[in-house]
Amino acid sequence: MMKETTTVILTVSELNEQIGKLLEPRFDLIWVEGEVSNLRRPSSGHLYFTLKDEKSQIRAVIFKNLPGSRSYRNNRPPLFELEEGLRILCRGRLAVYSPRGEYQLILDSLELRGTGALQRAYEQLKSRLQAEGLFDPLRKKPIPYLPRRIGVITSPSGAVIRDILNISGRRFPSVSIVVAPVRVQGFESAGEIVQAFSDLHTLGGIDVIILARGGGSLEDLAPFNDERVARAISSSLIPVISAVGHETDYTISDFVADLRAPTPSAAAELALPNRIELRAWLTDNQTRFAEAWRRKLSRHRELLSRHGERLKDPNRKIAGFRLVLDDREERLLSLAQERISRDKQKLAFFSMHLQQAGPLRRIRNSRLEGEVFKNRLYSVSRFIFERARKAWAVQATLLDSLSPLAVLSRGYSISRTLPEGRIIRDAATLAAGDSLEIQVFKGRLQAEVSRIFPE
Repeated sequence: MMKETTTVILTVSELNEQIGKLLEPRFDLIWVEGEVSNLRRPSSGHLYFTLKDEKSQIRAVIFKNLPGSRSYRNNRPPLFELEEGLRILCRGRLAVYSPRGEYQLILDSLELRGTGALQRAYEQLKSRLQAEGLFDPLRKKPIPYLPRRIGVITSPSGAVIRDILNISGRRFPSVSIVVAPVRVQGFESAGEIVQAFSDLHTLGGIDVIILARGGGSLEDLAPFNDERVARAISSSLIPVISAVGHETDYTISDFVADLRAPTPSAAAELALPNRIELRAWLTDNQTRFAEAWRRKLSRHRELLSRHGERLKDPNRKIAGFRLVLDDREERLLSLAQERISRDKQKLAFFSMHLQQAGPLRRIRNSRLEGEVFKNRLYSVSRFIFERARKAWAVQATLLDSLSPLAVLSRGYSISRTLPEGRIIRDAATLAAGDSLEIQVFKGRLQAEVSRIFPE
């Protein structure tokens, strides 16, 4: 008798899910090298492309810094723009997309491979920052002539800081030097430089910053070609002098900085004037200034002397002015006296004419007429007042006779229901137990109906 065999039948979805469970844990962190092709940049910001070699290809994707992803936590920003045909070394994990039965690489780190990779990244970043205007001379800040405090971002143990301290001590020893120690080479260097800029701004009192390191290869100078460092220099409120490498070395930091020094020693010389030369310059200027003032004073004295010789004796002019003043004073007094005499004559004439016109008589007549009118007005007023008073008394008597109080004074009263206050005119409108308010001539009473006697 044949033994029956059991066949497991899977759906397509189940098959793809099992493939994913097998592949994804196995290839969770892998490094793959290949060439970029079919690069797409959708509006989401993610990058989709194909990674290929001479014999095969695989899909790849770089997500745009998703919070919580490995790329968001560990990856540093790339130093280059992804382009078609670039040969790259990338790190990521394998993921299976079940709905289409496809697998692809999800990447979180990229590095250029092949000769000229760093140079290509350098040129790309330089072109991009230049297009943004970070190299524009108009945005560069002037370096102060005599800073009181200089911040230096460099390695604390190299020859660079010793050269800067020696030159600053020789040129202007009273200037304070603040060193922000950083690593100037390696993966962590760029982040430390950016933090050093922030620390110097927080410290305050820094007049100029020198970013310095000695010479080296393009790989050694990579931190100074980092976009983060370039933007830290650009956003610095303090003027920055870049002194990276030898005289022939140019980094992105040199282009963004407010001033580029060919060497760290030259940076110290550019940041500080020579004290001896400055003192000699001040002494020379003081001497020239004093000599110029002496020459100017001498010229003014000579000019004053010439004008003094041309100037006549003022006493002679003053005497002439006095004679003219006395003559005009006499003439003015004479004219004033004549004017006063004429005015007195006119006043006498008008006074006599005014007396003849006799306004006093008219005034006396007016007073008499006023007295007569006043007496007549007084008599009429008394008559009108007395007549009005008698009429008022008659009206008051009539009004008093019609007043309810007068009726109440004769022993009558007014009864109202409580609480309505309705005046009672008919006993039939009441019931036993109703409360009443009774108003008499003097005061009010409150009563209760105990019995009703109808008419």
